[in-house]
Amino acid sequence: MSQRILDDVSTASPPRRGGDSQSAPLAPALTLVSHPLASRVGERYVMEALLAGREVALSRNEPLFTRVGEGVGRPLADPFLSRRPLRFLPRPEGGLRLEVEAGGTSVVVGGVPGGAWDFRPEVLEAGVTLELGGRVVLLLHRVALDAERSADTLGMVGQSLALGRVRTRVRQVADLEVPVLVRGETGSGKELVARALHQRSPRRRGPFISVNVGTLARELAASELFGAQRGAYTGASQSREGFFRAAHGGTLFLDEVGEAPPEVQVALLRVLETGEVFPVGSHTPVVTDVRLVAATDAPLEELIEQGRFRAPLLHRLSGYTLQMPALRERREDIALLFHHFARQELEALGEAWRLEPEDPYAEPWLPASLATRLLDFDWPGNVRQLRNVVRQLVISSRGQPRLQVDASLEAELGSGKREEPVALTRRKPAEVSEQELLEVLRECSWDLKGTAERLGITRASLYNLVDRSPHIRTVKDVSAEEIARCFHECSGDLDAMVRRLEVSRRALQRRVRELGLGPAE
Repeated sequence: MSQRILDDVSTASPPRRGGDSQSAPLAPALTLVSHPLASRVGERYVMEALLAGREVALSRNEPLFTRVGEGVGRPLADPFLSRRPLRFLPRPEGGLRLEVEAGGTSVVVGGVPGGAWDFRPEVLEAGVTLELGGRVVLLLHRVALDAERSADTLGMVGQSLALGRVRTRVRQVADLEVPVLVRGETGSGKELVARALHQRSPRRRGPFISVNVGTLARELAASELFGAQRGAYTGASQSREGFFRAAHGGTLFLDEVGEAPPEVQVALLRVLETGEVFPVGSHTPVVTDVRLVAATDAPLEELIEQGRFRAPLLHRLSGYTLQMPALRERREDIALLFHHFARQELEALGEAWRLEPEDPYAEPWLPASLATRLLDFDWPGNVRQLRNVVRQLVISSRGQPRLQVDASLEAELGSGKREEPVALTRRKPAEVSEQELLEVLRECSWDLKGTAERLGITRASLYNLVDRSPHIRTVKDVSAEEIARCFHECSGDLDAMVRRLEVSRRALQRRVRELGLGPAE
């Protein structure tokens, strides 16, 4: 099966995971996601030869994969993989082609078996899973050649470019006294960033106090944070120190700060401005020496517009802002995190030996198909959800030679998949007629994801159908003159332009901006 990825594929791809293609040269890379020897997960081979126009061969014996901090690499060396190599060939504009030799290792790409695939750069950015011989799984993606790969992880598991940027930001600000606001989705690891800031700061010998503001009872939040004198309120039988004073000389981490009640917001602003707290029931200020790190997944700017959060407090909290990427934006870290959590769970059960089988012919403990599903899952709950999934997998597979997916976990993984697995496709692409394809594209306003879901096929199959159709064009097929004329005739109305030009909305919006026509919306 041959697959050409269109310009519009970026509408179905997540944002660039922490990298800036304008500032660093990008090269295709292969990262080990699953291997019979779990200790090899995370090893990488960067295919720089493709940038020079040369092909790259992949087999049991070549190339050599290395991990962070290691100078000597190793081949895949799985006895079930063929010595006949797969071939990666350079293609224009940073794309590549994968060809499988007849009789060689079987390959499944993104859940689809075949013999040849073409990948455009946009798809490489999102990452593509390659299953080799049903035993080894690789992630084909792009990396920045000058990206930092340090053995100093700051307590954060992963080697993605997005996480590397977080580590760099932590090192840049950790030794300063400015307050830091960590933003990111729930479960993405914001407290790990706060702990890394503390451990890298001059306050590392002081206390690290973590408080979830969202769990504090509204009527007690002020006393919990700032302390209270005995008798200050009903039930205050003794004085309370409060979290601020408990963190004196160290770091106070306020998670879910967007949940702070209005009166607490006022008091927080006062602390940040004066360095003093007023315990509840006291009129005498107490000086504090605390480095404040706050975190939230809330849209604070929207809360300010709604009058639910104070703008001056946001400005004070964000002396420096760090953005924690969502797990779906750092796919190359999923396998490392999975095995990190799995080792912890297996050690607790006394079965850690399962990750290091002595028999090279043994079936991998993590089946290749399951590894692919984990990478294709959208992970709405981020790292916290991944950890829970690992625990359920390990416990429900206790005593079994391989991981087994129970019914409840099957439903969970099926409800948030990143892209429809081929095994669940309701129709064959050949069943979709040209007329039906055009009708559904128009009904979905040329949204490719919605069209694929409506037709019951994968997006990869949709791209192939669109590519073969003589009646469908992509944004790159539309001249700049036609786009400019349409922009002015539609008064910049992007939806009207989509209906007239019949191309992807997001791809058209990007092209309008590139042409400098204005912020089409």
